[in-house]
Amino acid sequence: MAKAKSKNKTNNSDNGNRTVALNRRALYNYEILERYEAGMVLTGSEIKSIRAGRVDLSDGYARPESGELWLSNVHIAQYGSASIYNHEPRRSRKLLLHKSQIRELASSVSQKGLTLVALRLYVKQHVAKIEIGLARGKRQYDKRQSIIERELDREARRALK
Repeated sequence: MAKAKSKNKTNNSDNGNRTVALNRRALYNYEILERYEAGMVLTGSEIKSIRAGRVDLSDGYARPESGELWLSNVHIAQYGSASIYNHEPRRSRKLLLHKSQIRELASSVSQKGLTLVALRLYVKQHVAKIEIGLARGKRQYDKRQSIIERELDREARRALK
């Protein structure tokens, strides 16, 4: 008697999403208003480097340009075995979203004080996705408040143990 194969072959708790890179600095510097999941146009050496975890999102942001959304300043390290067909590490990459979402984001970014930051890069069902956030910069006192709240949470968890 053959065993029935499970359709869900993931060993992660979040439905097969394997986080490759997280931009913790953006979560500290910005108040995230909305989050969006976007695909990326990548070359073969870039996806291999992403799967190897060689990505830096710390300065990454997205910008609308002529009806498209472009991801800038994200460093994807060159893949060692790619020889002459390697990619440029900090090149701009096109993001894949619905036209209506791109229009909505472009109008939101044109408002004063809003920007699109790269929050998380992950692999979802063998496809690289990026989570971008519509964000507003925090003031210095907001950052201090975040630190205080984090310290209080940490003390409360210690007290429960």
